[in-house]
Amino acid sequence: MEPIKQMPTSTRVASLLRKAILSGEYSGDEELSLTKISDQLGVSRTPVREAFQQLSSEGLITLRMNKGAIVKSIDKKFIIDHFEVRILLECEAVKRAVKNNMDVSDLLIREKELQKQSNVAKIEDYIQANQDIHRSIWKAADNQKLFQLCEELWNGSSTNNVYPAIEHHLKSVDEHIELLTAIQNGEASKASNIMKKHLTRSMNNLIDNFDNQSD
Repeated sequence: MEPIKQMPTSTRVASLLRKAILSGEYSGDEELSLTKISDQLGVSRTPVREAFQQLSSEGLITLRMNKGAIVKSIDKKFIIDHFEVRILLECEAVKRAVKNNMDVSDLLIREKELQKQSNVAKIEDYIQANQDIHRSIWKAADNQKLFQLCEELWNGSSTNNVYPAIEHHLKSVDEHIELLTAIQNGEASKASNIMKKHLTRSMNNLIDNFDNQSD
């Protein structure tokens, strides 16, 4: 099995900022400083600038000449639209991965170990495993454009502010094991349905955040 490459720095920055905006960590009209974000994330200004351009094209921020960006106000429909596209793309990706006989043995071992070691595993372990599973499925779909689109929409682990993050990650591990098992068994339709359920739960987590902040 080939090693999983890390996302480009600008893509990782964009995913972190996208998640922060969709989860309400940044509110509408809040200013994002190029320098401050680069310092916080420990990266140069170049990938942050590239991430800003990506988020601007998605309608999440408005760029300001040499002054960073302003976060746009979003509503629940924006979150739903975002996840509906992710669901369409990733459900298709997993069906193609099954058709292409994706080898999930290593990922399945890793998730079962996380399940077994849940009392000592670090949050970072769940986050990385989650990213690796999704990226492996996109890659196994064997369509570079599909991979690119999935990567551009990535918003990481969609925890909410209602329940402890660990609860989301433990549920995700169970869903990942179910998903990987379906892939291993060649059950494309079942794997697609599990992916849809998995991403819908993430969407609902962010909607819960939105509703709580609107109260």
